[in-house]
Amino acid sequence: MGAHTFESQVKRNQNLLAQSTYLKGTVESKVLPFQLDLSADKLTDEQVAALNALEKRAAATALGSLASLAKIGELDHLGGGLELIPSLLMTLAITDYKAKHYTIEHAHTSIGYYGALAALGFISKESVVDTFRRSLDIAGHVSWLPGGTQMNGGRLGVMVPVAVGQSLAAKSYHGKEAFTVCHCGDASWISGQALNGFNGADLHGAPICFVMHRNGIQLSGACKSIMDKDPRPVIASLGIEVIEVTSLHDKQELFAAYKKAYALAQEGRPSLIYPTGYETTLAKLGEAYGITETVNKLAAEHGVDTATTVWVPGSLMSWRDIVPMLECIFLVNELPGGEGHHDGHMKGRDLASVLANPMFADDDAETKALEALTSAAPRVVVTEARPAPGSANLVVDAAERAKVALPEVGKAVSPRAGSQEGYAIVAKTYPDRFFNVSCDLDPSTKLAKAAGFIPAHNNFQMSIEEQVSALMANGIAMADNAPHAVVFATFAAFFEGIAREGLEMWRYTRNLNGVNEGLNAIMHLSHVGACTGRDHFSGWSLDWITLAMGYLPYLDRFYTPADARSAFIATHDACARYGASIVGIPRDNLPILAKADGSALFNPEDEWTPCTPMIETAGAKKAILAMGATAFLGAEAAKQLGDTDVIVVNGLPFGENELEGLIAKYSGGLVTIEDGIIGHKGVGLRGFASLVQSAASGSGVKLAHVGISDPTVAPSDGHSEVWAHFGLTTEAVIDAVKSL
Repeated sequence: MGAHTFESQVKRNQNLLAQSTYLKGTVESKVLPFQLDLSADKLTDEQVAALNALEKRAAATALGSLASLAKIGELDHLGGGLELIPSLLMTLAITDYKAKHYTIEHAHTSIGYYGALAALGFISKESVVDTFRRSLDIAGHVSWLPGGTQMNGGRLGVMVPVAVGQSLAAKSYHGKEAFTVCHCGDASWISGQALNGFNGADLHGAPICFVMHRNGIQLSGACKSIMDKDPRPVIASLGIEVIEVTSLHDKQELFAAYKKAYALAQEGRPSLIYPTGYETTLAKLGEAYGITETVNKLAAEHGVDTATTVWVPGSLMSWRDIVPMLECIFLVNELPGGEGHHDGHMKGRDLASVLANPMFADDDAETKALEALTSAAPRVVVTEARPAPGSANLVVDAAERAKVALPEVGKAVSPRAGSQEGYAIVAKTYPDRFFNVSCDLDPSTKLAKAAGFIPAHNNFQMSIEEQVSALMANGIAMADNAPHAVVFATFAAFFEGIAREGLEMWRYTRNLNGVNEGLNAIMHLSHVGACTGRDHFSGWSLDWITLAMGYLPYLDRFYTPADARSAFIATHDACARYGASIVGIPRDNLPILAKADGSALFNPEDEWTPCTPMIETAGAKKAILAMGATAFLGAEAAKQLGDTDVIVVNGLPFGENELEGLIAKYSGGLVTIEDGIIGHKGVGLRGFASLVQSAASGSGVKLAHVGISDPTVAPSDGHSEVWAHFGLTTEAVIDAVKSL
């Protein structure tokens, strides 16, 4: 891909952002001053009326948006979106965007989210109706907007542990004022991320309440036809206190549940609001909601007696859109005429007729309540984007860093010794702003020393739950925009095979400015590459470089330190800069790298750079680009060759035109070496080798690459023996240089 192609994409990105209405660095919103106090005994009549009025306004916007989509043949998850609105409005009324936050786990219900934000005035009704799923502002899933949640929705279940992490960090910052509400569906609770998230919430006393929208319907049918299992005993067994209510649509009952959940949160006890539903007859249901005529008609069309007793879910899919709402009730009761409306729509339907149904009629009290809110002084809410990647974060002064004792030249030690000191000096300097998420590996990843400097409520031991731990780290990063560091450290093998969702979330997490980017979290990959000890074998963590390169668009930096001293610089730098980082640390002992004069190549007060010249020879036309642990092989080879420079690659990305400059400088050719899979002609080039190959394309500069070409067979042996088996040797580097 040429520079022109990239530059063209940058311009398209800028043009799209320029067309945005709400995606800015800072947005000041003047909205309806509807707020609820959880210390109140109950809702006033005026508050109930206001909630009803806002609910109808939000639902009308959602329906209008789907009617607009229907004109171009599109649909959306309307049923769940309408159902979300009532309880979400209550959540929005208790949210202060400091100590009290919220998120939506079942993010496909986004039209309800946008409708609720529009009802309060954070965004315009017109933008939702006209541009939902057709713009950057109003995306198809839950995305961050003024008044919204930072926790952009992705796969089902994921936001449970993310919200747990966010609530735990809020607890660290705000104490008993902290409270997070996580709206979730009644299908995704069984996902591994959700179950592990519930466990983490109990384990660390998260001030969080999950509100389950139990409508009894999944994508392809009723829940009981897919997985007929009561979530309550399972979730309760994980330490979550279940608060049963009859219906989320009973506002006084729901408010009482929120009060109880908040009281539990202040005691460090997470909870789940679970609507049980209730039994009644179809006839009585029609009377209760003033929709007897529609109930009778639907029942008659399908030969169902209105005296039939039915279970009414405690959260009704397609709430207020009465025909689909009733069809959902018929479905969960296995009655003729039942249909699921998970993928709801307005195709072939008349919007005016839908909004004319009795459940959208305002009464005098609701009209007055809304008029009072509209005429009152607005509530001013300022929403600020997260700081830009690379902004100053937890910086330790160079003079203080210089005091740290690191291994000297002549010693061979694990780079983990340096990363240990890098994190430790930051944690010691900023104990209240440093967070550690551990999977029972602190002694191996060397985070134990840093963990010893921070308060207990910033240190989260999660045993062997790698995936959920990575997600919790992301949640912690969203609790506050002020400088902080959150480190999740585990073996690189577990990132490659288990914890990927923590990295994947960076692909769909949007900043307020409209840019999808990684969060201010450090994903620490320990034991990278082939040198992982005698108990390991081929395939464990051999693809770590390609893994990290796949996330480069969302990263601030990817660090590949070559020795203990450079590992100190890397880990401090990751903490000193705001933004997403991946740090790859080798396990086994590596020699401390030296300059030509015998002094250490890296010093603790140094600033991080993408590459560092280690051996420079006057007039050299060839160079070895050695990434990470392999740097000492490059040095050994260069000493025998005599006419070849060695550049230590400390990580990515390179500076502007930096790699191109190296390619131009070494017209005799370049050799890359890395402790990771680079592939071969049959499968294509990957890893760092592929980056250099791409950059050199068309330059005429010859290249050779040393790395792991075939990982399918490997010995269980020591560091040197495993490297030799994979062809990572001084001799291989010399041969590669000579081949140029």
